[in-house]
Amino acid sequence: MSSPLLFDTPLIRKRLARARRAGFADFLVARAVEDLSDRLGAVLREFPHALDLATPVPTAAAWLKASGRAAAVTRLAPAPEPGSPGLAVAVGDPEALPFGERRFDLAVSLLALQHANDLPGALVQVRRALKPDGLFVGCLLGGRTLTELRQVLTQAESEIEGGVSPRVAPFAEVRDLGGLLQRAGFALPVTDVETVTVRYGDPFGLMRDLRAMGLTNALRERRGSLRRETLIRAAHLYAERFADPDGRLRATFELIWLSGWVPHESQQKPLRPGSAQARLADALGTVERKEPS
Repeated sequence: MSSPLLFDTPLIRKRLARARRAGFADFLVARAVEDLSDRLGAVLREFPHALDLATPVPTAAAWLKASGRAAAVTRLAPAPEPGSPGLAVAVGDPEALPFGERRFDLAVSLLALQHANDLPGALVQVRRALKPDGLFVGCLLGGRTLTELRQVLTQAESEIEGGVSPRVAPFAEVRDLGGLLQRAGFALPVTDVETVTVRYGDPFGLMRDLRAMGLTNALRERRGSLRRETLIRAAHLYAERFADPDGRLRATFELIWLSGWVPHESQQKPLRPGSAQARLADALGTVERKEPS
């Protein structure tokens, strides 16, 4: 029996398309692309064919091509967009990849997979689309994202409307993602977290940016719009709880990075327990002491 869908995928695409037409707020994507550059800088190899997997705008694909890290770049775009020289563009769903197996040497996905209804299944498809010893690098919004907004909306809705409904998506937790990579068949999985704090003059500036990133509430079980009184109460609570000394308001975005390699015989493998050829005490120059039985 399949699990119920959490996100309204057609609505997500519609809102992203609207955001791109109106002028996409790309500061988080730009930050992620900068971090991607640093992370791939530590990988001493070239990638003949790279895939940009559903990053909201083509910034990552353009960087991959311009940097020379990939000879050819294919972009799976979440909505129709014009192509550019040296960049192949297809429109599709990261949960239903339209590519054959073992096609790419590198796959990157920035700020897209947090809205996957079946993230484990999407990771399996990415692994299958990569060649042996291929690398996946992803960045998605984590569980502490918009914690301030979540708190004030919950309290304001409870006070004004006598109940609460989910208004901010339940993003993934970093402690779970390493296990998901392993379950999907990736070797050498690595996860880490970066917290980005953005400051606003008022909560409505934050809400405008969320709309301009296509990140407004797209949960399938969402209720209708909040009342005006609820929004005003939430704004007051935000200013009371999350203002810096200069009066500007903090908004947290948690970026979770994950990476893994498709298994290959050339990769390092852990030693079997008990197979060490030297004692740790000798290496440290200390005396080994046994616990009394």
